[in-house]
Amino acid sequence: MNWDYDQPFTLAVTVKPHHIDALDHTRNTHYVDWCMEAAWAHTSALGLGPEEYRRLDRAMALTHAEYDYLKATRSGDELLVGTWITQWIGKIKMIRRLQIHCLRSGDTVFRGHLEFVCIEISSGLPKRPPKAFIERYGQALVSSG
Repeated sequence: MNWDYDQPFTLAVTVKPHHIDALDHTRNTHYVDWCMEAAWAHTSALGLGPEEYRRLDRAMALTHAEYDYLKATRSGDELLVGTWITQWIGKIKMIRRLQIHCLRSGDTVFRGHLEFVCIEISSGLPKRPPKAFIERYGQALVSSG
């Protein structure tokens, strides 16, 4: 598979009939849902799931998203969602990239760019990330492949 970056964290998804829209292809919102599922799974695998967020009173909150829908997928297609953390900016902002491959065609069918800022959950205000965030997200930081 031709990933944009090395060693993605991946989540396998199968397009089901209920994912299909009136144009007989996967409804766009499902790609976004799968990307968010992959991002949470990756975060949890790093030891920073929802419980740890609440305990630390910190979270990475989505502030900006860009999506490129490149090719249609259909019911029965098996997809692989890959995700990476590619940047820390100004000590509180994180960039996550996503890419979805269709296993049947071998094509990249979707790309996403997500920007997050560290917030204090109790106030909702931007705050510096705790040491655990810096260490765990930092270990997952990748460079271009």
